[in-house]
Amino acid sequence: MVTVGEELDKAVQGAFTRPIPKSAGAQMRYLAKKHGGRTMPVAELLGISQRTVERYVKNQIKTPRPELAERLQRQVRARWQPQVRAKARQTAATTGGIMIDVRARFGYTAAPGSTDDARMRHLTLALPPRHAARLFEAQEAGLAEDQLRQVAAEALGEVYFRDSGRRAHGLEVELTDLLDLEFEL
Repeated sequence: MVTVGEELDKAVQGAFTRPIPKSAGAQMRYLAKKHGGRTMPVAELLGISQRTVERYVKNQIKTPRPELAERLQRQVRARWQPQVRAKARQTAATTGGIMIDVRARFGYTAAPGSTDDARMRHLTLALPPRHAARLFEAQEAGLAEDQLRQVAAEALGEVYFRDSGRRAHGLEVELTDLLDLEFEL
């Protein structure tokens, strides 16, 4: 299932200037370095023993189980190049905005006499910086996925459906049945 939070992270990762470490040993060493050279916090983070982390760090174990490899990759990716990540978010939130490509069912609450039937749409458009800032702020605040979807729906409602206040006054947009979503900075 596609989530707004994961797709925002992927968009920011597109700004990385170096690739993340590929081998399990290099990834474990990176996490250990981020935790001051200690292996115990890394073991707790990944749900494995401290000795196992030490063996990966020394390249005594080279291939992790698939579920461990996925957790390891996710943790490294979440911590990789924090300054580049922050700069990309800041640029999108202040000057650049963010591109959104979404295929979903949109429902509406509109004035009496108009249709409010939900329909499937595929939209690709640029969201202004203020909407990018709202999305990133909501993600950093730790809002749940349904709340992130609502923030995205409000942005799409204003930019596409209400055309920045030029039409469809009072139209409220609801984003349901999210089939595909992609952000680009």
